[in-house]
Amino acid sequence: MTTGGEPVAAIRAGDTVRTLDLLEGLSAAERRSVVPELRGLRAELRRDPWAGASRTAYPPLLAAGVACMRGAAAVASWLTGPDLRFGAGSTVTAPTVLRLVEDRGADWLADLAGRLAARPSSAAVSFELMSGLVRLADSPPPVTEGYVTGWVRHRTRAVRAEDGTLLERLRGDGDLRSMVGALFEIEDMGLLLDGSGAWSGALLALTGEGLLPREVMIDGCLSRLLRGGRAGDLRFFQHLLIGLELTARERRERVADWRALAADGPSTVAAHARTVLGELALDGTLPAGALAEISAAVLFRPEKKLVRAQLTLIGRYLSGRPGAAGELLACLGPVLGHQDAALRDRALALIARHLPPPPGGGEVREALAADAASLPAAPRERLLRVLGLGAGADAVVEPYVEALPPVRAPRRLAPPPATAAEVAEETGVLLASGGRAAGDVAAFERTLDGLVRWAHRDREALLGALEPVVATRWWSGGGRSPRDGMWGHSRFTHHFPGAFGIEHGVDLLLASLHFAVKLSALHSAVMNAGPEYTCVHGHLARAFQIRLWEAAHRLRTDPQPFLLSTPTWDDGSLEPAELVGGLEEYRRLEARVGENDFAQALLRLRLTDPAARAAAAGRARALGTPEGERLAQWLDAGGPGLPQGRTVPAGDLIGVEYAEAPALRRLPRGFRGLGMPVGAQGCDRTYCPARGTGLEAYWPALLPGHRELVAARTLRTLSASVYRDGPADTGLLPRLAESGGGPGPALRLSVAYGMFARSAEDRLPAVDALLLLAARGDLDAEATGADLAALVLSGTVVPSRLAEALRTAADGGAGRTTWSVLRYVLPPLLEAAEPVNTRALGDLLAVAADCAERIGAPDAAPVRGVDAVAERGGSSRLVGQARRLRAATATSTDPSAVDGSRSAEAFV
Repeated sequence: MTTGGEPVAAIRAGDTVRTLDLLEGLSAAERRSVVPELRGLRAELRRDPWAGASRTAYPPLLAAGVACMRGAAAVASWLTGPDLRFGAGSTVTAPTVLRLVEDRGADWLADLAGRLAARPSSAAVSFELMSGLVRLADSPPPVTEGYVTGWVRHRTRAVRAEDGTLLERLRGDGDLRSMVGALFEIEDMGLLLDGSGAWSGALLALTGEGLLPREVMIDGCLSRLLRGGRAGDLRFFQHLLIGLELTARERRERVADWRALAADGPSTVAAHARTVLGELALDGTLPAGALAEISAAVLFRPEKKLVRAQLTLIGRYLSGRPGAAGELLACLGPVLGHQDAALRDRALALIARHLPPPPGGGEVREALAADAASLPAAPRERLLRVLGLGAGADAVVEPYVEALPPVRAPRRLAPPPATAAEVAEETGVLLASGGRAAGDVAAFERTLDGLVRWAHRDREALLGALEPVVATRWWSGGGRSPRDGMWGHSRFTHHFPGAFGIEHGVDLLLASLHFAVKLSALHSAVMNAGPEYTCVHGHLARAFQIRLWEAAHRLRTDPQPFLLSTPTWDDGSLEPAELVGGLEEYRRLEARVGENDFAQALLRLRLTDPAARAAAAGRARALGTPEGERLAQWLDAGGPGLPQGRTVPAGDLIGVEYAEAPALRRLPRGFRGLGMPVGAQGCDRTYCPARGTGLEAYWPALLPGHRELVAARTLRTLSASVYRDGPADTGLLPRLAESGGGPGPALRLSVAYGMFARSAEDRLPAVDALLLLAARGDLDAEATGADLAALVLSGTVVPSRLAEALRTAADGGAGRTTWSVLRYVLPPLLEAAEPVNTRALGDLLAVAADCAERIGAPDAAPVRGVDAVAERGGSSRLVGQARRLRAATATSTDPSAVDGSRSAEAFV
């Protein structure tokens, strides 16, 4: 038996005491010779760390490694291995490890303590072990993340009743100052300290007792706040700083820090810093020039609350120091163009109250007059009147320019792959993405066409090039997972219940090429046209799937020269001349046309050029084949001739209805569902096999000239998500807006529902879709506005979200487009028999007024119903914004009309 034979046997038996007794009888050299066996045993156990034999052996194995290894680096690595740290080896206590190393010398112990402490806190190294090593080495504690985090957790937790409170435990800690100093340097430490609830009070008490230096505590809090971080992390240090109750001298000495926090700190931190600076300014400590510099930074921040508070401070400061008006009023420029009218009014009121009468304040007047050129018409006129310059001032007014997203022109697909190696490379890239390249129509379609072409041209070369790709696929025996083993080849059947997406479709073709799919399964799928879905989503998914089933079947039985349905452009559209050319090549080769491939090609035809349609129809008819005649008829008819949709009630929601499309019902079985009537209820199944496949981004390319067919089949899911206030999948909307086909009620209503999605991230694609429709000339502003108003009046959406979405569109430079929609949204809401949410309606009026002021009269015509609200008594936000909108849409710029809102003086 080797030297380590008996210890290893004891380890396997789980006998820690006997293991250590056996090792104690060995010399240092003999212990070192056991180390390779220990590492080999550990590698063996690591294969199945949760097995009974492994859990039995881990505790003595960990102790044996510490006893046998001599280097501090080796011991540290052994102790922190995840298998030993989190497995049964973690049952070995710190005192046991300390007894094994206590005789190794102070320097060695300090080295080990430092190495363990250098591990991140996520390594969960025992603080009892690290602190024990420091104590044995009689060395300073290592100030690292791992050690300090362990210290905080250890001090937070009272092990025994006699340990006392946290304050008492900290008061008796000899390392208190070094540990507390490190609290300000470690990221996310505030989250850990704030969670206990007792640290803030304990640290304040220790500071008051003089055990912690007050200056260190103040500067530590400020430095941590200046570095920034997560709100929860900073909250602890801000509360600690407030609890220290800084004196006037301590605040004055740190003005530079307060300035930096007010300008760039998180909102709550900046608010506190701004309050401190305001107090210093009002008591005369802060000069006017410094206050102006600080105000310029604060007034540029997006938080309305901070801007409002700073304007109030400026007003109070100028009330007692009118001579500072020149410096302070000049910094109000950012507020004069603020999107919030109330803040603009406050700024104008400050200028009107504190600006010196002519000829005084000449420089301030010039600076503010320069700012007026970039303001909308109504605020500009008001500012010029306040400055005493009048409407005829020599200000160069920038004309309003609408900024809409560019209309993306489709890109032509690259030529087919020239070699089998190129096909294999593109296939590997697509599969490596997990099928997430579904939105990249070019990549997917080139991969499919490449596999089909080269299987026909040189099957052996293709199989050889695909070997590295296929080796990793689950169906080939590579990359096997428990789930793959469970389902096996049953996943390649047309009635498989799982999702059939991009990746699975490519796998289907590859598996068919390699005879890994039963021919009977392929034949059955083609004969049955894929799974029979009853939901509207399923009709899209079935059309996608059946083309792949057909291609996979033909790879085994009668390879096609190429796919006729491969698009010309990356939006999925196909030029008629290219389809005719493909049919001519098929006739020359005497190849059989796949009926599903041909059906997909028909649905992809670009039909917007009458001359190209007529020329292609003539060539197609001259072929003398059934497919040529069918194509000619399709081109002569201008496509399938889809029915008109209409909006109808759908329970609590609003939906669309489409009648049957007879031309689509005459397509092969896998595509006929696309022509079925679409009811308002749509798909409301708990489980829909067509959802969650990642195909949503691909569907516009399935029907590139018929986006209403896609929108009608996805509307119910989107509307139900918004109604239930859950996550809304709006990512498809911009793709539909860019797709071909006339605009209709389904797409319009989908965009409208997207405007009410719960999160701003989900609303943004709807805003993008609205602007893309406008840029393409496809936006029906009146109908869209009516849909939005109807949704608000239905009570099934959160109305305040509409104002936020339209504000995003307007602030992005699309004020005219936003106004064109809002002018039709507002009248039904203003004249509704049942009152609409007052706050939401006020927000919509504010957005409308902003847009009207930006684009100016006469582009912004008066809105029906606004006068009645504007003439109500009181000074509510709703009434004030109605007056502002009425003034902005007035055909004249009479001063009394423009200044129709409540007096700005009331704000100061």
